[in-house]
Parts: sequence; structure tokens; C-alpha cells
Amino acid sequence: MAVAVDKKLKIALAGKPNSGKSSLFNKLTGLNQKIGNFPGITVDKRTGICQLNTQTVAEIIDLPGIYSLYPRTLDEKVVAEVFADQRGPFYPDCVVLVADATNLKNCMLLLTQLIDLKLPIVLALNMMDLAAKSGQSIDIQELSISLDLPVVMVNARTGQGIDDLKEVLSKPVNPSKKLIYKIDAEIKSLVSTIKNKFNLSTEYEAYQYLQQTDNLVFLSAQDRAYIFEQAEREKFFPHKYQGAETVMRYGFIQDLLNRVILKTSDPEWKKFSYRIDRVLTHKVWGYLIFFSVLFLIFQSIFAWAQIPMDFIDSTFAKLSHTLDEIFPKGPFFDLITQGVIPGIGGILIFIPQIAILFACISILEESGYMARVVFLMDKIMRKFGLSGKSVVPLISGMACAIPAIMATRTIENWKERVITIFVTPFMSCSARLPVFTILVALVIPEDKLFGFFNYQGLVLMGLYLLGFFAAILSAFVLKFIIKTKERSYLIMEMPTYRKPKWTNVGYTIVEKTKSFVFEAGKIILAISVILWVLASYGPSDKMKRAEEVVRKESSEKNLTDNELKSKVAAYKLEHSYAGIIGKALEPAIKPLGYDWKIGIALVTSFAAREVFVSTIATIYSLGSTDDEQTIKGRLKSEINPETGGPRYTPAVGLSLLVFYTLAMQCMSTLAVVKRETKGWKWPLMQLAYMTVVAYLAALIVFKIFS
Repeated sequence: MAVAVDKKLKIALAGKPNSGKSSLFNKLTGLNQKIGNFPGITVDKRTGICQLNTQTVAEIIDLPGIYSLYPRTLDEKVVAEVFADQRGPFYPDCVVLVADATNLKNCMLLLTQLIDLKLPIVLALNMMDLAAKSGQSIDIQELSISLDLPVVMVNARTGQGIDDLKEVLSKPVNPSKKLIYKIDAEIKSLVSTIKNKFNLSTEYEAYQYLQQTDNLVFLSAQDRAYIFEQAEREKFFPHKYQGAETVMRYGFIQDLLNRVILKTSDPEWKKFSYRIDRVLTHKVWGYLIFFSVLFLIFQSIFAWAQIPMDFIDSTFAKLSHTLDEIFPKGPFFDLITQGVIPGIGGILIFIPQIAILFACISILEESGYMARVVFLMDKIMRKFGLSGKSVVPLISGMACAIPAIMATRTIENWKERVITIFVTPFMSCSARLPVFTILVALVIPEDKLFGFFNYQGLVLMGLYLLGFFAAILSAFVLKFIIKTKERSYLIMEMPTYRKPKWTNVGYTIVEKTKSFVFEAGKIILAISVILWVLASYGPSDKMKRAEEVVRKESSEKNLTDNELKSKVAAYKLEHSYAGIIGKALEPAIKPLGYDWKIGIALVTSFAAREVFVSTIATIYSLGSTDDEQTIKGRLKSEINPETGGPRYTPAVGLSLLVFYTLAMQCMSTLAVVKRETKGWKWPLMQLAYMTVVAYLAALIVFKIFS
């Protein structure tokens, strides 16, 4: 029976980074969530639906982490704008301020600012279990009375207190009557002028218009000009008043905490974490442990994913063969069996590995270890001209270069940000994983070193390390090319070590896998279909005469019907439109050991690296006499006509692996770089540089192993 919904609320989750917002968002929305971008800007917008009670549904917006309304990064500017624009599409009916109960002081600055904006607020005190463990005691009732707003204790990881929070949110929440920051007398008239001009509800909102005129993009050019004119006339200097405001607010916060914290934390409660940190962030053991963790991740990707991958591969090979026998002959049904089915198989076969990769990354983040990696690698990054903050985008690049490049917005220094953007695509992303796994499995034996370490896992880790070293060496070169004296510093809070919350890990796996299947999958499937058309059709005279030419060339050979059919199909493929493109490219790639078929895959995979596998699957399914062969089987059976041996020798396979490790091969990444650097200069330089480096490295590898 459908539930009648009387009202739908818009609720924003706000708070500092690592306060538990994401865990609370997952608890409130479950799988009813989606990720998009704020309109006109590539900043993640996570939204989800939560049923508060039988009459009330809420749209939950998980805003990026922020310490105060005075932003330094693009993510923070988006949050400041959401709260300043009362007429905007994301202005909330209520704000849930998620606070880390073990570090309440760092969460309160933003809270006091939102109170002065007269937003309805619920304070969610998260991590109360850790606060209790630390020996800290908080007077919740006094805190609620002093701030004049509801305070709810929650544990976002276990779900404790979530029902209480829903109950509070389902009822009307009134803005606090407290006024924490009083506008200075000498700018009172200026603030009133702005308040009246823009019909604002509070003086503090008008004050924010003066403080952040450039950041509030919803203001028109005329509105900005008016504010600047009024500020200049009254000699308003933003930083002067911002500093005084911050000092005053922290005075209020300290007085409040003195009243509500009945017992402070015992300094010994983090003693165990400090002991672990002495090992995990050690200048020698820290790096050994980190690379050991990476090694185990890559071993697991091969060891655990192989069985489900082989099952998916063989299932789609059998499905394609079965449908080919059932369907009548014709272009449409050939498209289904030789284009669509292999294309879908080329998407789904890599779900096990992508799920394992993101599960491992999520566990590292959930446990608190990833923050230690950032701190540890900061010492290395600075020697190569990168900021400590560059570590986050580089590590994120192991998942996808696009959000990784967007994550560089946290780097204030222009030089360090540009260098980070330039080198991030060298980090081996999950899109390269399909290419790596199929080629590594093809040319590297499944033997084990010392009977335990899988050679394929070792090679996979080596490819990731190759990308990392290419990134930092390129950064080192750019350090001397781009001149600037500015430097930035890594300032971050170390989260407490926690046991990973498996539901959060599960949400991450589902979210990232869905993203791969539906985002990358659309590209892969579309290109598979286009490629099938290009590979199935060509100049009519050559396609019509294919059988005649083959029979004439093979007149002295006693070919079976299957052999003749295979040669005709191979001739048609070679003289198709796809074959013509591949043949035109072949002279440039022949020194690397590649033929025109691989050339087609290189061209199509520029749309997305992972398209390489589906391209190969589609090309080799055309003309194959054994349609039930798996992708790996087709590659193994491919013959080099010049040598009579296999096309995919170790030299060719390793050359391809190195090429895909170092080449750009992703037009989406180029588009994001263009958007982030506001021009084509850097993306075109990046494309040219990475292509040259990839080509030369692949050439060297091919020559060494030939």
C-alpha cells in the first residue's frame, strides 16, 4: 500500500571534514542516493531520499566538508554560496550540523555562523562512543539551551540515535533566537544599506554579501558592482572585520564549552593510536608497510577476481554463440551477437576487479589509514615540487583521474595545482585495470614466486608504480620550468583509528560499480556498436568480391568450408572502414610490434581506456570460426602473419601495458583539465607529452624483450 506524503523537506548535512557526514548520509538514505554535480560546476553533489515518517519525506544533500563560511577552496565556496542564496535551488529547509563530539571546538565556528544566518539547525553530536571512551562528559541539555536549538546524540556508524534525529527533523525546527556576532557600529549603516537593497532577512547575511562578493556567483555583475561601490565609499576592508569576528566567535565558543563540558578527555585515550602512528608514519617502516599494503591489494585483485571474471567471460562467449545459432542471419542479428553481446561482456567482466579495488580503498579510508598515507607521502612530494595536498589527488587518481583533478581545488598555490593536474593522469586509474588484467593474464604466467607471490599480481603492482614514478619525475621537471615563489602547507586532522564500517564499504562498492557500468558502460557499448558497423562494412566493390578474391588466392590450398569462411571474414575485416583506419595508422605503431587491429583499439580507446578490451573482443569475434572462444582465447589464438607465431608475444604484451600505463587515452580527462585550467594550453601539452613518453617507453620495452 502506497504511503501518502504530506510534505517533502530539503535537509542539508554540513560539518567539517571527517566529522562523519558521509556515514550519517548513508544511514539516512541507504541505497536511495545519487551523485551529480552542482549546476555549472564540477563539484560533487550527493543527494538521497529519506522517509522521516509516514507523512514526511526528505531530500538529503551531503555538502562538501567545511570549517567556516569563509572558503579557500572551490568546494568550500559552493557550500558558502548554498547558505547565502535564499532563493537558490539548494537552500535547505533545515541544516543538520554534524559535529565530532571528541573535537567539538573545531566544529562550532561554522555552527555559530549558521545560527546568525537564522537557519533552522539541528546539532547532531556524532562519535559519542569515542567521546565516552575518552572520558569526556558533555551536558547535552545545557548545550541545547545555550544555543537554543535541538541537539541529538548519534552514532552514524552503528545507527544509534538515527530514529531520534528523524523524529526531530519530521517536526518544525525553528531558527535559534541567539545572536552571536553583533555587527560593528562603524559598518552598521553599510550593512543595513545592503540588507535593504537585496531584501535580506538578517544583518549577518548582508555582512556576508560584503565579505564574499566575488564568491557569490548568483549575484549579477550589476549587483557586485553596487556592493563594491558601497564598500569602497564606506572604506570597508573585509579582512579587518573577518579577523575580529573570528576572535569574538571563538571567545563565545570557549565560554560555551567551559559550561557544557563537565569532564574533559583523558590525554591517555589516544595513546594506542599514537603508538600505531609511530610505526605507520615511520620514515622507514611507514613506507615499507604502505607498499606492502599496495602489494596485497594487487595480489587480491588477481587472486579473488579470477574465478568470477572467467565465469562472466565464458558466459557471454556461450551466449553470443548460442544466439548466433538461434537468430536468423542478417545485419541486425549479427550486430546483436558480434557487437552488442561482446560489448556488454566487455563491461561486466571487470566488475569483480573494480569492486575489489574500491573495497580496498574504502577500507583504508574507513580505518583512518589513508590519512596517514597522505601525511607520510607529503615528505616525498615536496622534494618533487608538489604540495602535500597533491597526495590526495594522486591517490584518488588510482580510482579515476577526473575527480582526482577536481580534487586539486584544495591546493591554493597555482604552480603546485597546475603541476598536480598535469601529472595526475599518470596514476593508473580503474579504467586502465581492464586493459592491465586482460594483457597481464595473457602474457604473464600464473606461476608463483616462492610458491606464494603471484607473478601477475607483481606485474600489476609494477605498472602502478611505473605510473607513480612517471608522475613524480614529470613533476620534478615541471618544478624547474614553472617559476613561482609561493608555497603551500599540508594541514590536516588525523582521524581516530576505527574498525571499518562494512555497510559504508558496501555503499562505496555499489556506488562505484554502478558508476562504471552506467557511465563508462555507455561509452563502451556505444563504441562497440559503432566499431561493429565500421568493421562489418567497407567499400562495396572489395566487400562484394571478398569470397572471389580469397578463393583465387587459396586455389592451390585445400581449404575446408570453415577455413574458407574464416579467411573471407578476415579479408572483409581488413578491407572494412575500420581496417582502412587501422592500416593508415599501422606504419606509426609497427615499430612497437602492433598491427592494424591493435591500431583500431588504440584509436577507439581514446574515448575511454577500458574500451580497448571491448574493441579487441568485437574485432576478433568478426571472422572467428569458434564464436564460443573467450576474449583471452581469441587473443591467444591470434597469429602474426609475418612470423607465423602468436601476435601477443610477451614483448608485444608488455609494450602495450607500458603504453597504456603512460598514455593519456581519455578525452574526458582532457575536457576536465581544460575546464580546470580555463584553456586548451595545458591539456594539449599534457596530451602531447604523455603520448611521446608512452610511445618511447613502449618502444624501449618492445626492443628489450623482442
